[in-house]
Amino acid sequence: MRVGAIDCGTNSIRLLIADASTETVNGRTVTRLNDVVRQMRIVRLGQGVDATGWLAQEALDRTFEATLEYAKLLRKHKVKKLRFVATSATRDAGNRQVFMDGIRDILGIEPEVITGDEEAELSFAGAVLAVGADESKTVVFDLGGGSTEFVLGTEDGVQAARSVNIGCVRLTERHMASAPATPDQIQRVEADTDAAIDSVLQSVPLEKATRAVAVAGTATTIAAAALGLKTYDSEVINGSSISVDTVQKTAEMLRSMTREERAALGYMHPGRVDVIGAGATIYARIMTRLHEITEGNIDSVTVSEHDILDGIALSQVR
Repeated sequence: MRVGAIDCGTNSIRLLIADASTETVNGRTVTRLNDVVRQMRIVRLGQGVDATGWLAQEALDRTFEATLEYAKLLRKHKVKKLRFVATSATRDAGNRQVFMDGIRDILGIEPEVITGDEEAELSFAGAVLAVGADESKTVVFDLGGGSTEFVLGTEDGVQAARSVNIGCVRLTERHMASAPATPDQIQRVEADTDAAIDSVLQSVPLEKATRAVAVAGTATTIAAAALGLKTYDSEVINGSSISVDTVQKTAEMLRSMTREERAALGYMHPGRVDVIGAGATIYARIMTRLHEITEGNIDSVTVSEHDILDGIALSQVR
């Protein structure tokens, strides 16, 4: 079955067209995805939403333009089933109906604004597709533009999940407008991150986790930096393991750079230049807290190139 999946977040809109198949492995039904097209556009749909509660017209225009490009690809590759999922920025926006109507007019399907809990479950499904699931208790965290999802699960599925409103775009706009970041800005981003993690602990027993998996653009960009890549290489990044100490050092490096210095990095997407400082700070704080909460059992993070986008595709088969 050829399926299409679109993930529209706070910072980017992404498309996956894949051929899906199922097989039985050790008594379990396993779904495989074979990529046909995988693309991303940075549209910053969540521009200003944290402050105003509304989607800006220029952000809507950028998103609709990218969706029109995706519609052409969906027709070209004769996709049979399509699911369009919108997350944090759209959940928070008072004028989200304008967005919904625009997407419906372009694609002819009803876009879904999913809850943080469903976003978490889809992220977990996509992440373990790439790095595998076993009896270990794995915490997957999906650090996006407007929110971060924490999911604890095993090969049997999700056990607990929580979505919190910390993300690279949201906290850049709220606290970290300058580059390099100042000590006060770093402290405020870390304080918001700590408060969010404390709220996660109320419903997700992170102390039981034995493995951490990180997904989405902040995580993969930090992996590229930590691995010393000259250009972005998804095959090298996917499945890589980065120590907590290395995450901290890499975060410090990225947030201490000017925007021009970040832009000159061969692996840095132009749409992440202004938000990677806050993103790296959130990411490093999450890893530090996981190390503390698990009493040192988690001392590294596995990075997955596959995430909610793959989960959206999988959901149409399962």
